[in-house]
Amino acid sequence: MQTDLLSNNEWIGKAFGAKGWQPLRGGAIDVVEPATGRTISRVALANAQDMRGACQAARHAQKGWAAMPYQARAAVFRKAAALLEGQRDAYATWIIRETGGIQPKAMFEIESVLHLLHEAAAMLTQPKGLVLPSIDGVTSLARRVPHGVVGVISPFNFPFLLTSRATLPALACGNAVVLKPDPRTPVSGGVLLARLLETAGLPAGVLHMLPGEAEAGEALVTDPDVAMISFTGSTAVGRRVGELAGKHLKKVALELGGKNALIVLEDADLDLAVCGAAWASYLHQGQICMSAGRHLVHESLLEAYSQRLTEKAKALPVGNPHTEPVALGPLITDKQAERVQRLVDESVRMGAVVLAGGKANGRFFPATVLTGVTPKMPIFQEEIFGPVISITSFKDEAEAIALANDTEYGLSAGIYTGNAGRGMALAEQLNVGLVHINDQTVNDDGTMPMGGRGASGNGSRHGGPANWDEFTQWQWTTVRNTAPTYPL
Repeated sequence: MQTDLLSNNEWIGKAFGAKGWQPLRGGAIDVVEPATGRTISRVALANAQDMRGACQAARHAQKGWAAMPYQARAAVFRKAAALLEGQRDAYATWIIRETGGIQPKAMFEIESVLHLLHEAAAMLTQPKGLVLPSIDGVTSLARRVPHGVVGVISPFNFPFLLTSRATLPALACGNAVVLKPDPRTPVSGGVLLARLLETAGLPAGVLHMLPGEAEAGEALVTDPDVAMISFTGSTAVGRRVGELAGKHLKKVALELGGKNALIVLEDADLDLAVCGAAWASYLHQGQICMSAGRHLVHESLLEAYSQRLTEKAKALPVGNPHTEPVALGPLITDKQAERVQRLVDESVRMGAVVLAGGKANGRFFPATVLTGVTPKMPIFQEEIFGPVISITSFKDEAEAIALANDTEYGLSAGIYTGNAGRGMALAEQLNVGLVHINDQTVNDDGTMPMGGRGASGNGSRHGGPANWDEFTQWQWTTVRNTAPTYPL
C-alpha cells in the first residue's frame, strides 16, 4: 500500500480533472492555517471558463462510468476505504491545520468518510427500481437513473466529511461530479478526496475538483451540462444558489444553517444535559450547522444549569490544536471572530449576562456562557457559528415549544427529559428536520436522511435511503409483447 497519498505534491497549485492535476486560469490561492495565519500550501483557483471546461469533460465521462459493471464501481470505493485506513494520521493533520479543529474532530471526519465509502459501495448492490402494476402483455417498470453531472459545493467547517457526503453517493448512483470546495479549506474539502479516489482507480474525468470563489460557484450552478446542484453552506449563499438553479430548472439540494434549540425539561438528568450541552455548542468552536444556538431551560433548573456550564466553560483550554492539547481551536477567520464578538456585545448591551468567556483573542474565542437571553436579542435570533451557549428560561412546555419554534430555521433540536413519551410528544410539535430525545443537537450518521426546513434548507436530504431520491430520477419504461393499435 502506498505510504503517503500526498507525498509527491503533484496537486500543489493545481486542480483535479480529466487530465489529472492541472493549473487553472484563475491563478492560485494560499491555504492559510487559522491558528497561525501561516500559508501551508497553495491550490489552483478556477474561473468561469475553467468551470465550463470541467463540466463538459464530466458530461463526456459520465456515461462510461455509469456503464461500468457495478462490481467494478464498488471496488473503487472499497479500495479508497482501504487506502484511507492507512492514511488516517496524514489526513487528520491536514484537517486539523486547515480547519482549526481539534484532533478528535479530525478523526471523526475520517471515520465518517470511511463509513460513507462503504455505504457507496453497498449502494451498488441495492435494487434500483420497481415493477409496477400493468395489464397482461405489458411489463411496466420504474427505475432510478443518474442525473448525469452533479455539481457539489461544500463548506469549510467539516470539509472532508461534507464533501464526501454528497460526492460519494452521487458517484455511486452513476453520476459524474464537479466539486467546488470552499476556498478556505480546499485541501481538506477537495484535494484529500480527489487524491484518494484517483489512487483508488476512479476513471479519469468522472470527478473534477476546482476550488473557486463566487464566480466559479455561479458558473457551476448555471452550467448547461450540470443537472443537479448539492450545496452545503450558509443560508444567504444558499438562497442565491437556489435562485440560480430555479431559473435554470435544475434540481437543487440545499443543506443550510441552523438556530437549533436544546430543551432541558425539569425532569431531565442535569449531569447528562450539561454534558450534552457543552458538546452541542463547543464542538469545533460551535462552527456546525447543528450546534445548539439556544439553550431553553426550565426555570427550576436555570441556576444549577448555568453554574455547571460556567464551570465547564472556564476549564476548557483554547489554543492551536496542531501543537497543543486543547479543547477549542481558532475560528476559521478574523471576520468570523469579529462577527461572534458583535453578537455577544450587542446582546450584552440589551441585558444578557456573561458568565464565562465573552472576549475574543484574535481568532481564538473562549467557551462562552450567556444567561438572561431574550428572543429579541441577536444571540437568540442569528446563527452564531462560535462557541457561545445562550441560555433562556421557560415556565412550561407550551412556552418551550413557542421559544424553540421562534426562528426562521428548522434543522435540529434536542430534548432532555426523564420521560421519553413526553419527549416524543414535544418533538412532534417542533418545526425541525432532526430531533433527538435525551441527546443533543449535533448528530450525524451516513445512513440517516440529513436536512432541515425553512431557512435550514429546501427539504432535500443526504444520507441512507435519501441518497437515491436526491442523486437519481425516476424513468418509467413499458415493454409490450405486441404493439397496440390506436383509433386514429
